[in-house]
Amino acid sequence: MKLSDLIEKRAAIVARMSAAHEKDDGEAFTAAELELRDLDAKIERARKIDAADRAEPGRPIAGDARLDSEIRSRFRVGRALAGAAGLGVDWSFEREVQTELAKRSGRSPEGVFIPTEIFETRALTTVTGSELVPTDHRPDQYVSALTSASVVRGLGARVLNGLTGNVSIPRETASPAIGWVAENAALSAGDADFDSITLSPKHAGALSEYSRNMLMQASPDVEALLRQMLARNLATAIDRAAIAGGGANQPKGVLATAGIQTAAVSTSIFEVVARAQALADAENVGAARAILTTPGIRKTVATKLDGQGRPIGADVVFLGMPTVFSNLAPISGSPAEHALIYGDWSELLIGVWSEIDILVNPFESTAYAKGNISIRAMATVDVAVRHPKAFVSVRGLTPSLPAI
Repeated sequence: MKLSDLIEKRAAIVARMSAAHEKDDGEAFTAAELELRDLDAKIERARKIDAADRAEPGRPIAGDARLDSEIRSRFRVGRALAGAAGLGVDWSFEREVQTELAKRSGRSPEGVFIPTEIFETRALTTVTGSELVPTDHRPDQYVSALTSASVVRGLGARVLNGLTGNVSIPRETASPAIGWVAENAALSAGDADFDSITLSPKHAGALSEYSRNMLMQASPDVEALLRQMLARNLATAIDRAAIAGGGANQPKGVLATAGIQTAAVSTSIFEVVARAQALADAENVGAARAILTTPGIRKTVATKLDGQGRPIGADVVFLGMPTVFSNLAPISGSPAEHALIYGDWSELLIGVWSEIDILVNPFESTAYAKGNISIRAMATVDVAVRHPKAFVSVRGLTPSLPAI
């Protein structure tokens, strides 16, 4: 049984308990209470299953076989950057694998390639002013800058790695008609209709400054720090583009894609989510559905109480759908309109053309004067929605709307 169905059943049992309490019917109240305990156990199991599904990363469907386990285990970002800066480190392995990484990307790097697949660890960071400052004795005590976590891959977006050139993906827009016929009767002819969606390379990058001492650190924690910074910044940029891109030089995200469905705000968040679900049901949207919205909407839901002073809970308001609250969901207009996207996120494609291409410049004037190193990091990606009607965007949503 779906989590949403279990929650509806729970609401009915709670109503029975309330009625029994009003009538002072202890026997009926006890029976409903026992039923509620059993149902709560089922709900808890269903929530754990949903949480495990949401924690699954985006599904790579092409590419990474060429980056073998040796590269994953031996490649060090710190050594590659220090070597490219001309510092006295042994970066022979990182230099040797550049040929393989260039083959994957279909071009030579401007500096050095950093394979995206190595970003599997998390570390903590600290920032003083605009410059990263490593500590001498406790590199494990870095405190991460406040930044939104990557959410799009966790919602189920599909990832295509190792692309070269523009990629055209066929899309079926109409299926042949199916009909029943009598024996020896002829079937009517019908053809499937197809069009295509195109992924084309788009570039994102940033300039940063690292200290000379940091790049020469052999500490595993400093290596993890460098990986985490690069992975976090790239993932956040891709997420923002995938959700609401469409500006100059950006990929076209979900909210900027023509043809996605829209639902106007109703009398409550609960009713508008129900309307979005009905629109998705009408289009036979796939089962891998989830909701993305802002922390402001979560606050509205968290403060709503039922008639007995208990929190209603997000599961009730969002109909048991997996829901992610992230600052990456945009807020715009006045009064502030909060985005809420209901959809099958497996219909969102993320194409990756290049590894992170890093160009190290130890002679940039500002960095050189301090003995630091200027670094430019760039990546080439694109995003596209396979079937626009798999997504419903709620318009006009504000935290002042009642939860239910």
